[in-house]
Amino acid sequence: MAYFDYEALATAPLVRDPYDFIAVENFIRPERFAEVSADFPKVPGPGSHPPSELTIAGHFAAAMAELDGPKFRESIERKFGVDLTGRPAMYTVRGFTREKDGEIHTDTKSKIITVLLYMNEGWEKSGGRLRVLRSPTNLEDYAAEISPNGGTLLVFRRSENSWHGHYPFEGPRRTIQMNWVTDQGVVDREQGRHRLSTRIKKVASLFGA
Repeated sequence: MAYFDYEALATAPLVRDPYDFIAVENFIRPERFAEVSADFPKVPGPGSHPPSELTIAGHFAAAMAELDGPKFRESIERKFGVDLTGRPAMYTVRGFTREKDGEIHTDTKSKIITVLLYMNEGWEKSGGRLRVLRSPTNLEDYAAEISPNGGTLLVFRRSENSWHGHYPFEGPRRTIQMNWVTDQGVVDREQGRHRLSTRIKKVASLFGA
């Protein structure tokens, strides 16, 4: 049985204000969420961590393989009217958010589609709720607010005005980020950068830093 609810993805409206995005609650099927969550990898602190530096196993590994598979890619192509043939994908894992995270930004031009899949068991906090923004300076000028509840999916097309961010939150906040990018060189550079950061954090954790 699939981990993801493709029917919910297919029927979710493509919102175009202020840029193209979709949000799907319970994209990870509720009956499968607990087993995927139980196998969520241990991460050595805040920031984005590439799978090559983590222990990716069990149901989490199977779910990520499905996310990186043809069915999900084809679903996104149909929804956004984009051809991702030959466009490589990469993903990173986050387990914690720092107070300074969540500042308003657009993604880099090398990213075509951004996928955020949340893996938190409920979310009662006011901070850490991602906002789809109309402004690069005002978190209150938003079109949608996405709570990072378990299994919620947010996908958007990167553009010059694809502003997003959230109010500060510090603590556990599980997120998988996946991107289709322009070429393999982007994957190599980004994954290499995150790999170095993760290794530094692993060493720092040995000394209690």
